[in-house]
Amino acid sequence: MRMLFRIFLVALFITLIHARQLPLTAKDICLMLRTGYSSQELMRELAARHFADSCDDATKKLLTQSGASSALINALAAGTYAVPPQEIARAQQDLAAENQRRAAAAEESQKFDTLYQYQLTQKRKAAPSPQGVSSNALYPSLKGDLVCWRNETISRFDDAALEKKKLIALYFSAHWCGPCRKFTPQLVDYYNRVAPQHPEFEIILVSNDRSAFGFETYLKDARMPWPAIDFQKVGSKSAIAKYAGEGIPDLVLVDASGKVLSDSYAGKQYLGPQKVLTDLDGIFAAGAQHVAQGQ
Repeated sequence: MRMLFRIFLVALFITLIHARQLPLTAKDICLMLRTGYSSQELMRELAARHFADSCDDATKKLLTQSGASSALINALAAGTYAVPPQEIARAQQDLAAENQRRAAAAEESQKFDTLYQYQLTQKRKAAPSPQGVSSNALYPSLKGDLVCWRNETISRFDDAALEKKKLIALYFSAHWCGPCRKFTPQLVDYYNRVAPQHPEFEIILVSNDRSAFGFETYLKDARMPWPAIDFQKVGSKSAIAKYAGEGIPDLVLVDASGKVLSDSYAGKQYLGPQKVLTDLDGIFAAGAQHVAQGQ
């Protein structure tokens, strides 16, 4: 089941990459502005992809509220980036087809998610509850305050299993951060590859976004499969914030006791999050070797 789910996520990611080549609408531009794109960057993007929408007074107001420059708004109103007449019909068809693909992907995601969550619940019910097993040191600070992106919306995350996790990677990141957006797809691929084989492992996003909108957009665009601290609660998590380095993306791996096992920083020196993934691979390999020797 998890393998099928991983295949679906890869297919969805390819679909989203394809979608980025479509002409932009006013809604797309407002969203990109609010999540960190500058008007100059958007003008370069529009030069390649064109604008498949009108720019009436209501649209101008929305663009202004989203932070668009007067130069961008004037160019849109003047038709500078309009889809060429001979391509309008094709662009409309492509946009309609993309909307259908996204709706179908959302419906399929819900089916996978519902079944997977049911299987997790049944497995949890069937598992014995060993006595004397210590709780994860981070759990009290996170309990009840985790969310996730599910079925095209923000949902409350069932954190019951988190208490017994032995390895938690805290991911300090933000959608406005270019290097973060570059690294996150690698982290998603890594998580989808190793998490099914290592139920003792979890990643938790600690958002550095500047608004709830940016936070939710990041979860959505990246299709993050791991939980995140509720944006409204991040500021109160001093027990988590103490692990953060001086910049992002910052990945910090801690064990059940809260001890740091691997960090993107060595003091003030930035080593990068890839270093933590390399260390994680070593931990997993050592664990597998230990099990094999025990057998």
